Amino acid sequence: MRRIDNLNLTGRLLLAVPSGALATLSFAPYKLWYLAPLSLIIFFTLLQNQRPKTAFWTGLSWGLGLFGSGVWWVHVSIADFGGMPVIAGLFLMALLVGYLALYPALFGALFARFGLGRPFHQLMLLGPVFWLLLDWVRGWLFTGFPWLWMGYGQIHGPLASFAPILGVEGLTLALVLSCGALVAAGYYRNWRPLTVPVLVLLLAYQAKGIEWVQTEPYKPVKVALVQGNVPQALKWQPEQRWPTLMKYLDLTRENWDADIIIWPEAAIPALEKQVETFLSHLDEAARLNQSAVITGVLDKTEQGEFFNNILTLGINRDGQYHYDTASRYSKHHLLPFGEFVPFGDLLRPIAPFFNLPMSSFSRGSFVQTNLEAKGYALAPALCYEIAFSEQVRQNVGMGTDMLLTLSNDAWFGRSIGPHQHMEIAQMRALETGKPLLRATNTGVTAVVDHQGQIIAELPQFETGVLRATVTPTKGLTPYTTLGSWPLYLYLLWSVAVSWLLLKRRRGDFRDTTPQEGVH
Repeated sequence: MRRIDNLNLTGRLLLAVPSGALATLSFAPYKLWYLAPLSLIIFFTLLQNQRPKTAFWTGLSWGLGLFGSGVWWVHVSIADFGGMPVIAGLFLMALLVGYLALYPALFGALFARFGLGRPFHQLMLLGPVFWLLLDWVRGWLFTGFPWLWMGYGQIHGPLASFAPILGVEGLTLALVLSCGALVAAGYYRNWRPLTVPVLVLLLAYQAKGIEWVQTEPYKPVKVALVQGNVPQALKWQPEQRWPTLMKYLDLTRENWDADIIIWPEAAIPALEKQVETFLSHLDEAARLNQSAVITGVLDKTEQGEFFNNILTLGINRDGQYHYDTASRYSKHHLLPFGEFVPFGDLLRPIAPFFNLPMSSFSRGSFVQTNLEAKGYALAPALCYEIAFSEQVRQNVGMGTDMLLTLSNDAWFGRSIGPHQHMEIAQMRALETGKPLLRATNTGVTAVVDHQGQIIAELPQFETGVLRATVTPTKGLTPYTTLGSWPLYLYLLWSVAVSWLLLKRRRGDFRDTTPQEGVH
């Protein structure tokens, strides 16, 4: 490992970029979980014994490799639906990737500045603290973009059992801590740090055998998830409204024996008020067949506010459908530029991309009542907001039976984006111990069990209905109950230990320094 010390700055940057890209292969659709620790080990080794400025550029290069290869799919929506010149679209992507790469760059600088030249501080105390804090900032700042948190790529690896206890952030912490200890052992030729990854793996193995939730005495529920496969370019054409509605209705008629039938996000290509009669007939048909239908639909209030909603029809607690009395879930975490435009007055005149139809939505509440369908309580999340673990966690209670997420990933074509989105949804199921139902327009439409594993899935870009039998769970995982509090305690402990070691080091230095006036 020490041969890396001989690399100049250019050599470090050239090695950092592909090592960052290597981590992308740990996420879906590749699922090579073991490449994430390899990527981190290379990155941490490159940071050893470096000045903050060099470490900053090394971290930036690693971040450009990770995010350049991991979120390039955002460009698909810009290029296909944004109406922008190619150069402008590429410039926007460069801005996004550059912004995201700043986080590992800041990590590198902080790592070098406060590492104190000691591997224990750098790799097993302050390093994991900095990583975790920067992940949290990235998941919050500018509405947040918690994509490609390293823990997501470990859902198929040996550390996955930490997710119901500490969430994806705790899984990330375990990974970073273990990789840091391996680098400390190899780079400084000291075997003692190896006890850290060994202990982490032992704890993960012990946690794997624990059932945090129970599946009895619930009766399994028959679900039908409708994948309409409506081309995004045609979806909102006025002449396509009724053909689209009839398509979903025909697919639904064949599955009235299901307890719950689920349509995707904004499956109805109209405002709710415009199709009241259609929804009333659908509600009546569902009641006659002793079923419930859940659908995504947009709404515009009398005050002129747009909402991205989920509506339940048929057998539910609201009774017969009426526009004024029906309960809805309204999306809280809106997608920047897709559902609201930051600095809209400045950006909208620049390009059609910033003036998409209904790109000024209003937010629903952070915590909302679970949807109820045929006696089952579902904690919903619309599209992008499934990536926000704290929001999903706070909407799960003792009465929650399942998670529900509706999406429309047609915006991102055949890229890796929809697969990463699906993997994130799997993590929410594993964290909360609740099975998850995911209905989308073009895929990935799937059913996930309470252990985060896909048990049924439809091929992408095919019209179809996914049938599955799901067993709801009762009880709460430790993560659902405690959230990130154990991680906060770890951060406090780590900072306190670092401070004490630093104070002791300074004290030792003073004890060995001659004092003025003493003869």
